[in-house]
Amino acid sequence: MSVLKKLSYLLAVGMTAVSLSGAAFAADDMSPDAIAERIKPVGQVYTAKDLEGIAGAGAAPAAAASSGPRDGETVFKGACFACHDTGAAGAPKRGDKAAWEPRIAQGIETLKKHAIGGFTGKSGMMPPRGTCATCSDEEIENAIHYMIDKL
Repeated sequence: MSVLKKLSYLLAVGMTAVSLSGAAFAADDMSPDAIAERIKPVGQVYTAKDLEGIAGAGAAPAAAASSGPRDGETVFKGACFACHDTGAAGAPKRGDKAAWEPRIAQGIETLKKHAIGGFTGKSGMMPPRGTCATCSDEEIENAIHYMIDKL
């Protein structure tokens, strides 16, 4: 096949492709309304000024009233149970007096220090605040007393 025939073949294929693609675009509705519909924003942004005069709009949500620190049982059931009911990571199980006695012998201040700051010992580890990153020091202490009282 000569170069001239190849070029005319490529030209014919190219023109066919252009005319077919042009026909596909020509089928679209080019009216101003159709164009506006295709390019309209997908969302809207409201500012405080936009919301003026609407009752309650723009007001910050009311914070939940705190009734003080949570009791030990609530903290335990919300976080501590994960390790202290199963013995995970060597944690002394709730109610296991033999496992708790050597720890209690160190004193409540040491228990608090290890529970709040974390501790790695021979038989396991306690991550800082266990699994309760939102617990206050007082709530951690309440959970310790709850577990000790269950012995």
